[in-house]
Amino acid sequence: MREVVKNYGPFFEFWWDGANGEGPNGKKQNYDWRAYEQTLRNIAPQSIIFSDIGPDARWAGNEKGFAGETNWNLLDTVGFKRGEGAPSTDTLQQGNVFGKNWIPAECDVSIRPGWFYHANEDSLVKTPNELLNLYLKSVGRGANLLLNVPPDERGLINEKDSAALMGFKKLRDESFAKNVLEHALFSFNENAIDYKNTLLGDHDENTFIKPGIGNDSGFTYTFSKPEMLNCIELQEPIRNGQRVKSFSIFLKLIDGNIKEIKGTTIGHKRMLTFSKAMVQSFSVVIHSSKGEPLISEMKAYIIHD
Repeated sequence: MREVVKNYGPFFEFWWDGANGEGPNGKKQNYDWRAYEQTLRNIAPQSIIFSDIGPDARWAGNEKGFAGETNWNLLDTVGFKRGEGAPSTDTLQQGNVFGKNWIPAECDVSIRPGWFYHANEDSLVKTPNELLNLYLKSVGRGANLLLNVPPDERGLINEKDSAALMGFKKLRDESFAKNVLEHALFSFNENAIDYKNTLLGDHDENTFIKPGIGNDSGFTYTFSKPEMLNCIELQEPIRNGQRVKSFSIFLKLIDGNIKEIKGTTIGHKRMLTFSKAMVQSFSVVIHSSKGEPLISEMKAYIIHD
């Protein structure tokens, strides 16, 4: 390990897989994980260590590429170990609301049915729309997305995979190019004083507002003319911790009806999607939080098909 790090680094992440000796001919290996971790901390202190229980990033409990709709960055690890003996998949998906360790989720998935290249799977490469959906259910739920793209027999990224990736990039860039809140009117619900969208649109994750808790608190965005929306993004200032436990977004539609979109955790980023709607305004109300809720960024988009 020292040789690899010294001669081929720097490395962003070390993946300590939970698989160990599965299958009829599998051979279990015994690892001194404490020694490995101490060595890596000494020779690669900036590298992230991933496993079922971290210590820096955790498995999201599946290999389908999505995090739980409720996703806490906290995890209790006492009494658990990597592989057999890891926390339940439900716990790994959701984290622990009052967990003792800060271990964000990482979602792993392959662009193909399996982890390695097979020519007979060229027609089964995930489409740009499928990749965007995975992005929304991983990054959009406050997790990291690790997408496996296996090299083919030539040692190259296959043309099918490359085309899907470029299509995904184009779709993502087009969908998130315009934040329709940039020119919307912002107001706190409790006093209805209008503000320019400075703190929530300054692209600074360290600035924030304090929206309060309860139906009479929160804040509202009002458009000068109705806007077509199907995605709203919220962020907490994650350096101050993850706090929000539940919230609602109330869309005022052009016919006067109110549509409620419910959410639980926010964390670094939460992207809520819904059917396309012409919206006059919308309000955000925090229902419950571990402490005083803080919101650092708000954006709204129309995601392209």
